[in-house]
This record gives sequence, structure tokens and C-alpha cells, in this order.
Amino acid sequence: MTTRAVSAVGTLRRINGSRPRAVPGERCEMCSAPVAEEHQHVVDLSSRSLLCTCRPCYLLFTDQQARLRYRAVPDRYLAFPGFRLPRSDWEDLQIPVGLAFLFENSVQERVVAFYPGPAGATESELPMAAWHHVLETNPGLDTVLPDVEALLVHGREPDDESFTCHVVPIDACYELVGRMRATWRGFDGGQEARAAMAEFFATVDARSTPVAVSR
Repeated sequence: MTTRAVSAVGTLRRINGSRPRAVPGERCEMCSAPVAEEHQHVVDLSSRSLLCTCRPCYLLFTDQQARLRYRAVPDRYLAFPGFRLPRSDWEDLQIPVGLAFLFENSVQERVVAFYPGPAGATESELPMAAWHHVLETNPGLDTVLPDVEALLVHGREPDDESFTCHVVPIDACYELVGRMRATWRGFDGGQEARAAMAEFFATVDARSTPVAVSR
């Protein structure tokens, strides 16, 4: 973290320390200021953890090019109506379920893939040649920002051309993981997990701006 960023966080902490204590509730994990139930997050790039933040702390880390330990998670949702992913190409990615989120980990300097399940998020080894083939088939997916956004790929039906793809904030992916872990029952997840997933993707669809995939 740069000296300027450290100084700014320290200033926010000192200002907050002089204020009266508010009603107990969730607080910014940087300066301890109260935050609303709906609040923003930053990613700790070294630990991959999400920090709940107030608006002033969030704004310290919105420069996606800055070489800082923390990076603000944007609130951008995109949909790719022309996305093409045959079932055979999905199988080449060696992801065992029909749902995954993929993002660039700048610390490891590679794209990683995770899928949600009853135990949380599980990493799947991603064959890079197969992933590059998906990118070549669907130009324009490289708009996703490293560390803070992910490509959320979902196979909604068993036929070959049913996969959807969205760019979503990385905290939305962790939200989905939490929902699945909390609602999963039995071998296939059960009705509650399926309802939670349907609700999640309905929200993603509603928030997403369609983007044409160039050919």
C-alpha cells in the first residue's frame, strides 16, 4: 500500500474515533464507521478476503490501476446474449458442475475457476488451452477487471447451447456461494437451493446490461 493510502486510512480511523458510538451493528472493517446493510466491499489481494467498507474507505481504492493491497469492488453487471459454449467445450474445461465463476488473480498471474457447493467454493483446475478457446469463440469477454469482477457461466438446460455468461462483481459470486452453502440439502441441493439459485440469477439478469459479443 502506498504511503498516501495508509495515511488516508489512518485519518479516517482518527476521525471516527472522535465520534460518539452509534447503535451497534455492522461496521466498516477499515475505520469502524457504521455501515448500512447494503454496503460496498474491497478485496484484500493478498488473502482474497472481502472487507465491508463505508463509502469514504471504498473510494480510496477505486483506481483499478493503482498498485495497492486493496481494490474496490465495482457494481457492474453485464450480459452476453450471443455467448456460445457447446457442452463439449464446457467438458474440456473440466468443471464438474454446470456453474462456475472465473476471474483473473493478479497475485498468482492466472485465471482461476471456482464452483459453489455444499462445502463452499471449490477451485477447479482450469486447462488454459480450453479456456483460451472459449475466449476466441466469444471475443469481448476480456472486459472483466482482474480480482474484483468475474465471469459467471451457468448451464441452465442440458442442451449444448444453453450456457449463459455474465460479468458480475466478485462479491456477488461469494454471495451465491453463501446462499448455496446455507440452503443445500441432500445430494442434488434440494428445492430450497434451486429456488435460491433461481432468485439469484433473476437478480443478475435484472441488473445486467446486454453487451454484444463480436465475431
